[in-house]
Amino acid sequence: MTENIAIPPPSVERSRDARTRLGGWVERTPIRRWVPEVEELTSPDDAELFLKLELFQRTGSFKVRGAMTNALAAEPDAVKRGLTAVSAGNHAIAVAYAARAMGTSARVVMLASANPARIDRCRAYGADIEFASDGASGFARVREIEKEDGRLFIHPFEGEHTILGTSTVGLELGEQLPLLEAVVVPTGGGGLLAGIAALIKQLQPECAMYGVEPAGADSMRRSLHAGEPIAIESVETIADSLGAPHAAPYGFSLVDEFVDDVVLVEDDEIRTAMRALFTDAKLVVEPASAAPLAAICGPLRETVAGKRTALVVSGSNIDLPTFEACLSGADPAAAERDPRGAE
Repeated sequence: MTENIAIPPPSVERSRDARTRLGGWVERTPIRRWVPEVEELTSPDDAELFLKLELFQRTGSFKVRGAMTNALAAEPDAVKRGLTAVSAGNHAIAVAYAARAMGTSARVVMLASANPARIDRCRAYGADIEFASDGASGFARVREIEKEDGRLFIHPFEGEHTILGTSTVGLELGEQLPLLEAVVVPTGGGGLLAGIAALIKQLQPECAMYGVEPAGADSMRRSLHAGEPIAIESVETIADSLGAPHAAPYGFSLVDEFVDDVVLVEDDEIRTAMRALFTDAKLVVEPASAAPLAAICGPLRETVAGKRTALVVSGSNIDLPTFEACLSGADPAAAERDPRGAE
């Protein structure tokens, strides 16, 4: 177990207050019951599956919940100086959206490998974008921007208000689906998993919580084994949204307290799950969103058999060439143009 963190877990009351403040800036995303019928998918026996469709969220992913919660909680003068963030894409889009909603500007750092659709969407919300070669250099650069401009830095997965924002996914899920027995959440830095788990365990204490990481980006699982948040040397996965280079103290503490297990899936399992969601559920998702389905057809198959299970479909900011490359088994990077030349 990790040492106590001064910030308490988000309570049901605080999460409800946060959801009220978010108002129309954030959608209450729907739930869909789904019975897989594709032959290539070995789904759990007799499981009752539900999809929490965060891909239909404003900005195309759950990230807007944390970005707007931070912006709404900040002092007006801090917001007026502008927002900044570092991201593989979805969080940058969300912060750009939050800046526009609050009448201010955004200057963000995106990874050079970011999907072109995410870069274009971030620019469409009016953000100024810089590029970094990897997560470590991206975090270093965004801290420089924070100091240079006096901008409000909104962390992609760590911090009280970021995780309070993601807790509203768990709040909605727990209210929409009573008597859940398992919830499976894609996991990168752990902010989404931490927020959902904290709320679900308060609303439905008997429900099991599972995180899913790509085998090539397993910072949270390694951190849990180490008993403290750690960094990994490299990230190698098609699920770039889950490519956090490290875990962080607050999110880690909540995952350690509220999550039953974090499991790993391979990229090929994610590709199979993406194909199934497209052909059978008629959903176009980015790789991160398919990770929970890959998990319940792989390492969690026996665990959730016969159980009322919710899968969080976290986002769908992906361009068509990259989507096709993922489904075909090709290298998605080969489908992408150099983002620094994109206009």
